[in-house]
Amino acid sequence: MKFRVERDALADAVAWTAKSLPSRPSVPVLAGVMMRVTDGQLNVSGFDYEVSSQVSVDVQGDADGAALVSGRLLAEITKALPAKPVDIAAVGAHLELVCGSARFTLPTMPVEDYPTLPEMPDSAGTIDAAEFASAVSQVAIAAGRDETLPMMTGVRVELNGSSLAMLATDRYRLAMREMQWRPDNPDVSLNALVPARTLADTAKTLGPLGGDVTMALAHGGAGEGMIGFVGGARRTTSRLLDGANYPPVRSLFPASHNAEARVSVSALNEVVRRVALVADRTTPVLLSFSDEGLVVEAGGTEEARASEAMEATFTGEPLTIGFNPQYLLDGLAALGSPTAMMAFVDAFKPAVISPAGEDGEIVPGYRYLIMPIRVTR
Repeated sequence: MKFRVERDALADAVAWTAKSLPSRPSVPVLAGVMMRVTDGQLNVSGFDYEVSSQVSVDVQGDADGAALVSGRLLAEITKALPAKPVDIAAVGAHLELVCGSARFTLPTMPVEDYPTLPEMPDSAGTIDAAEFASAVSQVAIAAGRDETLPMMTGVRVELNGSSLAMLATDRYRLAMREMQWRPDNPDVSLNALVPARTLADTAKTLGPLGGDVTMALAHGGAGEGMIGFVGGARRTTSRLLDGANYPPVRSLFPASHNAEARVSVSALNEVVRRVALVADRTTPVLLSFSDEGLVVEAGGTEEARASEAMEATFTGEPLTIGFNPQYLLDGLAALGSPTAMMAFVDAFKPAVISPAGEDGEIVPGYRYLIMPIRVTR
């Protein structure tokens, strides 16, 4: 294998592929990235039996072939190279990399020991890349991080005709985004539970590329239990989580509410951050709503305390409700709107935060439900 490639293209390809490699692989070859040159195309790929990543780059190929090298080491080296073309050649059991006057010699691993990458499932449809990235970032924040409850670490993707919904919950909050997409089959009806971390990493990478993202999802036959995403020259597949017993979380959204408030997202964000400085991670912030506005408080009778008043438009009976401050901040950050509409049933039932437009009306598509923390005063 011998080829010449632009430094930026190589660094981007290796960095993206190496990012999903395991830090403690079960076998050494899984820490490697496979570089394969065929007909002027370099294919860089990584696979850990859970997630596969592939990206194609145009190169000046002198000799076709393949080499398997440490992904993280190669990513560090390519990121640090000067802005000049890079010459790479496989020589015996080593890979030689030359860029300007910089020269590196890296040991290679046996190509034949590397597992075969899974096939991409059949295409299910396409969605705008930027909208896909935005939706995933809004929802993935609510996914659980406790690996002992794998079902809660996923994002549930629901495909029903031209409607696509994503939901995630860690049992203390729930995020849901609904949008339109372009299915290959207008009668499609599929659900999948995708690992949230993998989905978030994929969306962050494919979103800035622009254009469309193709979602590939098997429904019986080859590729069952897999989901794939294609954007530009990048392709990734992921094993799905078992979502057969995923709870009916949509029913958690209250059918009606007794009080609602409209607040500035940036103002509430700043106030909560300030007031929460005196609170432990598990200590709630109290939001007291009335006709006069909103007062945010934190701290107990014996510890440090803080309170701050701010403007808010409130309708309903006066209400004091406690929230985990970080969960509240996460929801506000995900709205993508300067104004938040907060709907309440009472101080002990979940509250729903939605983006509001300039006219004060709810912008449909995204809802963030947050469980209150009972507080004795």
